Amino acid sequence: MYAANFNLDLYARRIGLDHTPTATDFDAAALQRMMQAQLRSITFENLDVQAGKVVSLVPEDIVSKILGSDGLAKRGGYCYELNGLFAMALTALQIPYFFVACRPMFYPMRRPKTHMALIVTIGTERYLCDLGFGSYGMRAPLALSQVNLPQQQDFDQFRLLTPTPGDYVMQAQVDGNWVSQFGFDLHPAEWIDFMPANYLNSTHPDTVFVQKLLLIRQHAQGRTMLVGRELKHSQAGITQSRAVAEDELDAVLLQEFGLQR
Repeated sequence: MYAANFNLDLYARRIGLDHTPTATDFDAAALQRMMQAQLRSITFENLDVQAGKVVSLVPEDIVSKILGSDGLAKRGGYCYELNGLFAMALTALQIPYFFVACRPMFYPMRRPKTHMALIVTIGTERYLCDLGFGSYGMRAPLALSQVNLPQQQDFDQFRLLTPTPGDYVMQAQVDGNWVSQFGFDLHPAEWIDFMPANYLNSTHPDTVFVQKLLLIRQHAQGRTMLVGRELKHSQAGITQSRAVAEDELDAVLLQEFGLQR
């Protein structure tokens, strides 16, 4: 994943790292630091879709939107943009990875493979990385070798299942129950493969991105979410929510997520 205007130093500044990563010392711990830094500094958001726009998957447009020219831009994006940006950093670091197409599994009916994640190789281990799933998105890389084992990530738990050989399901623990979030296999996908899914997510009235505002910002103690007009704060496993009136929506976007419509 390459963009002519991507700069690793600006990326590191944008996600709040105290130094720019280098390929020579990029290990599993560095992968986790970079993933968590991006999750905690760049908002998952669908403001463009809500404004009636089709999200651009031109790599240079993603950089301009999320990084800007100085690493101080404030916008975020949804799965293709956020995982695409992370892939640009991996490319700059010469870390091997590939995209996988994922089937969301939390809907009441079977859905197409409209989600994107990455498989990143560090040494002899492969890791599932995903920076754009939303409310119950993973918070750190998951090693593909650690299947059927609950993994604590901050105050959440996740696990990978292998229901059939070659297939994986990522689950999150929700209210004490294991809930399937998405499934995938290890067949590499190309960036262009996500163009139809992106158009569907940007335009189809049945998608959650078209139906309502959806913003998520991760932090070490939990996450802050705006789903439609409901603001949720999750702190140390405890969630509090309140309704947001229309006349205070812009103030909430700015105060909670640093965003403007």
